[in-house]
Amino acid sequence: MNQARVGLLVAAALVAMPVTAWAQPKQPAKAAAGKKDGGKKDAKPIDLDADNAGDKDKDKPAEPAEPAAGGDAGEGGLGDICKIDPTACPTIDLDKAAARDMHVQIYAVQQIYALRYHRFEVNPYFGITLNDQFVSHDGPGLALNFYITNVLAVGVNGNLYQGLNSNSSFNLQTSRAARIGMPINEYQWNANANVTYVPAYGKFAGFGDFIFHYDFFVLAGGGAISTRPLAVIDPDNRTFTFQPKPDIHIGGGLRIFFNRWLAAVLELSDYIYPETLENPVIAPGAGAQDKTTWTQPGSSWTNNVQAQVGLSIFMPFTWEYRLPK
Repeated sequence: MNQARVGLLVAAALVAMPVTAWAQPKQPAKAAAGKKDGGKKDAKPIDLDADNAGDKDKDKPAEPAEPAAGGDAGEGGLGDICKIDPTACPTIDLDKAAARDMHVQIYAVQQIYALRYHRFEVNPYFGITLNDQFVSHDGPGLALNFYITNVLAVGVNGNLYQGLNSNSSFNLQTSRAARIGMPINEYQWNANANVTYVPAYGKFAGFGDFIFHYDFFVLAGGGAISTRPLAVIDPDNRTFTFQPKPDIHIGGGLRIFFNRWLAAVLELSDYIYPETLENPVIAPGAGAQDKTTWTQPGSSWTNNVQAQVGLSIFMPFTWEYRLPK
């Protein structure tokens, strides 16, 4: 029985020893070394004067520790910054940095991919007639725009039609079948001054992970268009010359950016102008030579709706964002 009690006491002592060791405060390196040596004669004696001096200076504020050579000032402080960027280590004053006012601005939306502000847009394109069943007015064009803001631009555009007008197959078949001619006209050129507005822009994914950026734009303006009637009713006697007429230009389209300065453009434009057509009635006798009888009295508003496909080139090609600090 006594042996069992002794065994239990020994086991309890063995279990309690590590717990007691854990509870001991961490000893300074020198003190721990002294204890380890068992209090040998070469251990340094305690300097009571130094302790008294420490008591005298205990009311003084503690001075900040100087960073060690190489910029290592301890874990979690300046030392971490020095490890990440050694060049920034000697230039950072943590006290000043902590005392400065914070005006944090977080931009939750991605910056605009293709900035238009104060950039020129050069837009070559080709236009195809959509609404005239009897004659087509296809031709190349060029638009130049300058963006006053990121969404508002002023510019000009022009189209060249001369030599590219052609009668449609529908017009030829109708003329042969009904033995009648439909008054038609042809265009020479078109020029307009425009104001462009970009109401929306965004991005979409295509071809796997490739991201396309796009914008929608609308425009309005005015200018002139040069047209003339084609002599269909009485081509033996009638000839017409091109005459410029005022027009109104409205339209809109979509730009899809390949990079920050190049985009594909799909645009739909309507050029509205007063047109004069050939008179379907031939005056009898000598009246057939009277030029005042060659055209219909008055004029009618005509819509030249065309689809324009082209490219937009923005200059300069690069820029830098300027954000508030």
